[in-house]
Amino acid sequence: MKEFAGKVAVITGAGSGFGREFARIGAKRGMKLVLVDIQQDALDAIAEELKDSEVLALRVDVAKADQMELLAEAAYARFGAVHLLFNNAGVGAGGLIWENTVADWEWVLGVNVWSVIHGVRLFTPRMIAQGDECHIVNTASVAGLLSAQLMGVYNVSKHSVVTLSETLYQDLRVVNANIGVTVLAPAFVPTGIADAERNRPEEFKREGELTESQKIAAAQSKKAVSSGRITATEVAAKVFECIEEKRFYCLTHPKILGSVELRLQDILQGRNPSDPFSYKPDVAPKG
Repeated sequence: MKEFAGKVAVITGAGSGFGREFARIGAKRGMKLVLVDIQQDALDAIAEELKDSEVLALRVDVAKADQMELLAEAAYARFGAVHLLFNNAGVGAGGLIWENTVADWEWVLGVNVWSVIHGVRLFTPRMIAQGDECHIVNTASVAGLLSAQLMGVYNVSKHSVVTLSETLYQDLRVVNANIGVTVLAPAFVPTGIADAERNRPEEFKREGELTESQKIAAAQSKKAVSSGRITATEVAAKVFECIEEKRFYCLTHPKILGSVELRLQDILQGRNPSDPFSYKPDVAPKG
């Protein structure tokens, strides 16, 4: 996709982080925008900022099938087409994997995985029916290419997004659809994900105190995210480059690729898993 003016983008998690930057770039390029977030004040703020563009702002719990179905219907009712879909909303939870609660798993997998599933199942057939050029961007993470300690729930969710995206790419080739796919896999970037608990629904509220491992994981996540040297603005610009070039893997932190290669070599050589932080000990969890 080279031309963006007049086309329609749907962006989940549009109130902060990557989603907000996708929206800003889309507006600058003359796109019509469907902005989606669960945090009303953040959604209102970006909608107000981009009020000179054609904007439909909707508060949606992206983990819920019925709300995502209403989103798809509203987007097509308003604009008649969707050309660019950003399945971007994301949250996280950490700690020793056996210490995570059912609520932790349901919350993170709901937002990080089910939202992408819903986006793909609802928008892909509509995009195919349109017949014009479209593109789907799924936000994963290098956590979808590695299996770092104290990040189990998040790792599982992002590995799911990677394989879902790779399979989507292959399935679209089978039917010769004019739809590109990009999976975004950044490392640590200063966004609001380290404070995702602010939007945790009441039904998944944490009961009791954090375990020691969860406290360590939360502190390390905030430190790593806040110290990221690549901004959300830069990542979003990179994603639009990947869309223009029809590039599937959008890898924004080349220094982490040594850890990805180490994992692949472990697999190829039949070794037990190496420490994924061995190349980046400065960001490893400290007990």
